Amino acid sequence: MTSKVDPDLIRELAALLNENDLTEIEWSEGDHSVRVVRSPAATHFVTGHAAPMPSMAALPPAPAPVAAEAPAVDHPGAVRSPMVGTAYTAPEPGAKPFVQIGDRVSAGQTLLIIEAMKTMNPIPATRAGVVRSILTADGTPVEYGQVLMIIE
Repeated sequence: MTSKVDPDLIRELAALLNENDLTEIEWSEGDHSVRVVRSPAATHFVTGHAAPMPSMAALPPAPAPVAAEAPAVDHPGAVRSPMVGTAYTAPEPGAKPFVQIGDRVSAGQTLLIIEAMKTMNPIPATRAGVVRSILTADGTPVEYGQVLMIIE
């Protein structure tokens, strides 16, 4: 059994979604529900009968933290991200990376770039040494303080 959805309700939910910078909003009343989901490509409208939400016990457990990353946090040669953004290991797509594992670097040499607010920020080596590990992939988001590389 399908019932007609009020277009004004969908417009109202979509406006709330945009005003509050949400990616999803759901409204339900009785057996009916409307869910509006915004993805980067488009906004989708899903309607139907309300299904019960899964309990927290039914959700799969969160993945365990990676044990290999723990020693890198305290490493004296850890190169940390000074900002939130997207890390790039090469100056442009398809180009040779700034550094690779095993490369000898000097203090001040560019190791990678982080794009933040449409600005490319070079991340320099804080000390001379050899790149022992690269802990971020090209084009991946990074957080403030995240260890990007290890230089020994």
